[in-house]
Amino acid sequence: MITIDDAWTNPDLPWLTDLVKRHRHLIKQRLGHGDLSRWTQALSAIPEMDTNNRTLGRCVGLTTIPHALERPLEEALLELTPWRKGPFQFGSIYVDAEWRSDLKWDRLCRHIALDNHRILDVGSGCGYHLWRMLEAGASEVLGIDPSILFHCQFSAVKCLMGDPKAASLPVTLEEFDAGLMDFDTVFSMGVLYHRKDPINHLEQLKRWIKPGGQLILETLVVDGDECTCFVPPDRYAQMNNVWFLPSVPALKHWLGRIGFASIECVDISVTKPEEQRTTKWMRFESLEQALDPNHQCLTIEGFQRPTRATLRAVLPQN
Repeated sequence: MITIDDAWTNPDLPWLTDLVKRHRHLIKQRLGHGDLSRWTQALSAIPEMDTNNRTLGRCVGLTTIPHALERPLEEALLELTPWRKGPFQFGSIYVDAEWRSDLKWDRLCRHIALDNHRILDVGSGCGYHLWRMLEAGASEVLGIDPSILFHCQFSAVKCLMGDPKAASLPVTLEEFDAGLMDFDTVFSMGVLYHRKDPINHLEQLKRWIKPGGQLILETLVVDGDECTCFVPPDRYAQMNNVWFLPSVPALKHWLGRIGFASIECVDISVTKPEEQRTTKWMRFESLEQALDPNHQCLTIEGFQRPTRATLRAVLPQN
């Protein structure tokens, strides 16, 4: 039977036991969520599957499942909504998440090498990108995210796929303590603009990268020069937790100031409704409701439309 504990349990990751011990008090706090009993019931209803036909490709999941198991599996997975990142597919069941995270991965993957890397993904959500990192050659991957629901979703997918070398912990970056452990690559995608102190966030990311390792940073940006940084007066694209939106030159400057080198912007993309939208698996408002209906180049508040940049930076050996 699948449980949420499966998110942070994996016999093939010997370092995971110590990490769980270090964060046990935080895990216990997060397990106090009022909806956990409902989500636990959904996990227990997921039927066992043959994992030999798993795929880590665009639609992470299982290529085929027994027809008789499709309805009970779909009902169980729907109890774990909203699904924010995806897509996942199990036989004919297509988990059409709010974000087409595969499109973001398409723009990124050709610019980075992950062979044999140990990876930390900060703000990993339900873990979609963890599976794509393994597909790209990573040896082992760890996600951190404070949302208990996301770890229930991750547990479901992980167990359905036969426990690849992946795990996740319900902690924030500020809470994360890996001791002497470090990572070849650290990802932070869609997190920086939620932080009240973006420089501190970058410093904390840097802490867990081994010398010679790389940071992959994706965040909302605005047009401008090295001195440009927009701080919304209140909401931005209907989000009330957006703080600093730098220009790409400013972001490069920040990274250089704290010690990163070989800084390059590998992608800049305007977010489109094809990539972020309301679906059966995420029924709340999404990007369409965040844009000015008469001026699609603007948010509903009149600011520059959401645009995301992805940067790669290297932590020097010395």
